[in-house]
Amino acid sequence: MSFDLLESAKSIFNNNVVSQASSQLGESEGGIQKAISGIIPVVLAGLLNKAGSPGSAGGLLDLVKGVAGDANPSAITGALQGGTGGLLSKGADLLRSLFGDKVGSITGMLSSFAGIKESSANTLLQSATPATLGTVGQYAAQNNLSPNSFLSLLDSQKDKILGAIPGGLNIAGILGLANIGDLGKKIGSLLHMDTATTTAGAVNIKPDAKPGSSRWLWSLLLILIAIILLWYLMRGCGANKHDGIPVTDSVTTSQLADSATMTVTEGGPVVSRESIKVTLPDGVVLDAYKGGIEDQLVVFLKDNSRAAGKDVWFDFDNLNFKTGSAELTEESMKQVGNIAAIMKAFPKAKIKIGGYTDRTGDSTLNLRLSKERAESVVTALKKSNTNAAQLLGAEGYGSQFAKAAADAPEEERKKDRHISVSVREK
Repeated sequence: MSFDLLESAKSIFNNNVVSQASSQLGESEGGIQKAISGIIPVVLAGLLNKAGSPGSAGGLLDLVKGVAGDANPSAITGALQGGTGGLLSKGADLLRSLFGDKVGSITGMLSSFAGIKESSANTLLQSATPATLGTVGQYAAQNNLSPNSFLSLLDSQKDKILGAIPGGLNIAGILGLANIGDLGKKIGSLLHMDTATTTAGAVNIKPDAKPGSSRWLWSLLLILIAIILLWYLMRGCGANKHDGIPVTDSVTTSQLADSATMTVTEGGPVVSRESIKVTLPDGVVLDAYKGGIEDQLVVFLKDNSRAAGKDVWFDFDNLNFKTGSAELTEESMKQVGNIAAIMKAFPKAKIKIGGYTDRTGDSTLNLRLSKERAESVVTALKKSNTNAAQLLGAEGYGSQFAKAAADAPEEERKKDRHISVSVREK
């Protein structure tokens, strides 16, 4: 009998697991079963999506092998009872590896689909992910799969996995894909490329060829292969970076990104920025970038000919959040501190913080996370000794002002994702 990945994963979530989850989470067994019916194919779809990224197979193979021991019912029930809290943490890490900062959107989607609390959906998702991926890991370990044969396994299972995703779960939209079928095409394309490269390497050189002729043929072959690989890597760099972990947003931050550096990365090679010193009226000197938020904000505040107002916005350009959360990274505090210093130097200035997203994912979840992240910046400014009277609060606008469609190219959508400062008085 051939291996069936989906059914093997489902077999772990037996009646005892469902009953324990229902009891511990205070949900109906029907709601738990419905959630699990969505979680298993969604997690496997995330694996398919990641495996379709060039160069990811080896790392993913090690990842699933590492959780092979968690593919059993007792591990899940133990986590639900609080006896193995480490599994929930492990599940959270695995989810971030597969989905980056889209985990919150997926959790909310599962909660709505199954009719259970979002906290319950989150616990179920975290506890079920190691077991689901561990099923793949067990098979891979038992059959000594190589990265390429691992891809072949996933390719052979993809149709059933994708077909099992309930209609009410728009995983394609959350991943920024036009349709769910695009997930399967990515692995097929990689396998096709591998086959093409192998075939290209199988050059038949006649035994009686002269040594010089043989050398130049091999040199030509190596050059051709290098060109093909370079083209393929450049093509991958131009792809939707939401397929990777984690992703860097343009402009500032969003519901779908963990770091935002507008002119630093632009989704490709690092772009050089000109470092400058910004001198404030009180003599404080800030390290900043030409054209960055500090530079623009100080110039505006010094310019008496330009009025403040609700339409005056400046985008953060070096603000980062931890994956799928509203928690600022330690590195972000430098720019937060710079803004706090600017506010101190311009005591009459009053600002409001706004959060914006693109149209990808659930609009309600986008709105909530954009507000949470804007509020997080306000809190950080207060902790940096900004006068509370100068902070007029935070507002999350979600995708309300997004210009690009949800299925637009990444280069267009990332312009809609940012955290901004509105100068209301100066």
